Amino acid sequence: MSPVPEAETDLQKNTHAEILKLQKINKVLVDRVERSMDQQGHGFSLFQTAINLETQIDRRTSELTATLAHLNRTNHELETAKNIAEKSNLNKSQVLAAASHDVLQPLNAAQLLISSLNSLQSSEEGTRLCGQIERSLDTMTELLNSLLYMSRLDAGAVQPEWQSVSLLSMFASIESDFQPIAQSKEIDLRIRHNNLFVHSDSTMLRRIVQNIVANAIEYTDNGGVLLSANRVGDRVHIRVADTGSGIDSDSLDSIFKEFYRGKPCQSSQQQHGAGLGLAIVARMVETLNHSIRVNSRVGSGSCFHLSLLAAESGESSVADTTLQPKIEPVPQPGAGLEGTKILFIENDFVVLNAMDNLLKQWGCDYRLASSTKEALNAVANARWQPELILADQHLDAEDTGTSTIDLLRTLIGVQLPAVVITANPSKQLSQMAEAANIEVMLKPVKPAQLRALISHHLLPVKHLDTSS
Repeated sequence: MSPVPEAETDLQKNTHAEILKLQKINKVLVDRVERSMDQQGHGFSLFQTAINLETQIDRRTSELTATLAHLNRTNHELETAKNIAEKSNLNKSQVLAAASHDVLQPLNAAQLLISSLNSLQSSEEGTRLCGQIERSLDTMTELLNSLLYMSRLDAGAVQPEWQSVSLLSMFASIESDFQPIAQSKEIDLRIRHNNLFVHSDSTMLRRIVQNIVANAIEYTDNGGVLLSANRVGDRVHIRVADTGSGIDSDSLDSIFKEFYRGKPCQSSQQQHGAGLGLAIVARMVETLNHSIRVNSRVGSGSCFHLSLLAAESGESSVADTTLQPKIEPVPQPGAGLEGTKILFIENDFVVLNAMDNLLKQWGCDYRLASSTKEALNAVANARWQPELILADQHLDAEDTGTSTIDLLRTLIGVQLPAVVITANPSKQLSQMAEAANIEVMLKPVKPAQLRALISHHLLPVKHLDTSS
C-alpha cells in the first residue's frame, strides 16, 4: 500500500476532529446567545409589567385622591352644618334662658289674678272652675320651669359649685319630702342613711336624686322604693330601686329623652308630669361628669345607679334652700293682713295691676312702684313706712330689686324685712340675698305662698305690738 492514502486519512481525521471541535464551540456559543436572548426577553417582559403596574397605580391613586377630596368636602360640609345646628341650638337656649323672666311674667300675673277671681266667687261652680284653672296654671308653671332650666343647662348658664356634700343630710331631706307621698299611695319608702360625702354640686345632685325618687314612686303600685348609697374605693354609688312596673329593654335608651313618659301605674288616675324629669337628670349628670345607668325588667321594677367621686367630710350644703323657702302655711285662711304696710315694686304693669287687686282684697295698706325712683318717692313721706318690701329682681334701666331694697333701707334707716322675686334663680343671687338678709321667692308667685310668707315675716311682730 502506498503512504499517500494514509496521509489523507490522517488529514481527514484531523479535519473531522476540528469540525467536531468547531461544532462544540458553535453549540456553546449558540447556547450562550439563546440564553442571552431569553434573559433579555424576560427583562423586557418585566419592564413592560412594571410600566403597566405603574400606570394602574397612577390611575388608582388619582381615583383615591379624588375620592378623598370629595370625602373631605363632604366632611367639611357636615362639620359646617353641625356647627350651624349647634350654634343655632345654643343661641336658642341662651335666648330662652335669658328670656325666662319675660316668659314667666304673664303666668305670674295669671296666678295672681285667678286668686283674686276665686275669692270673688259666690257659687260652687265658679269656685270649682277657678280651682281647675289654678291646677292648669300649676301644671304649666312646672312645665315652663323645667323647660327653662333645661335651656339654662344647654346654654351653659348653670355652672356647678363644687363642694363636699353630705348624703346623710340630703337623704333625710328627701325622706321628709317624699314620705307623705309614698304613704298616700300605700307603698314603702325606705332610706338607708349613711355618713358618706361626695364631690358634687349640692343643689344639682339633690335635684337628680329627688327626680329619680319621684319617678320611682310615681310608677310603683305595690311594694316600695329604696334609696341607698355605698362606697367602693374612691367612688360612691347611689341606688334608687323600686318594685314598680319596670321598663322594657327597647325603651331604656328613651327614658332620658324629653317628653318621654312610661305607662302609668294602676293607682294613677291620670298621667302626671311632662316627661322632663329624667331628661333634666341626664343633662345634670353630664354637666357634673357623673355617670348613670339603669337596670330594669318589666313587671319587676327598676334600679337607677348613680356613680360619683367620694369626698371627705367637710363643710357641705344639702341644697340651695334660699331659693325655695319652706314657709309654714297660715293656720287660718281667714286670718287677715288688714292694715299691713307693704311696698311692692314691679316694672310689669300687668303683674302690678294683679298685685294691686290681691293686696286690696287682703286689706293691706300698700304702695305700688314700677321703678327704683318711684319706690324711693313712696317712702320719702315720713308719714308712711312699709313693714315689708316685695321687689322684682329685674327692673328697668338695669336696676335690681336687691339694690333697690338696699337704697330703701338706707333711706328709712331700718333693716326692713324684704323679699326679692325672680324667675332667674342663681347661686350668685342666693348668696347676695343671704348676705343682705333678703328672702328669695321664685316666679310665678302663688298667692297662698305669698300670703304665708308675709305672715311668716310680720304676724309675730304684730302680735308682739298688740300685747304691749
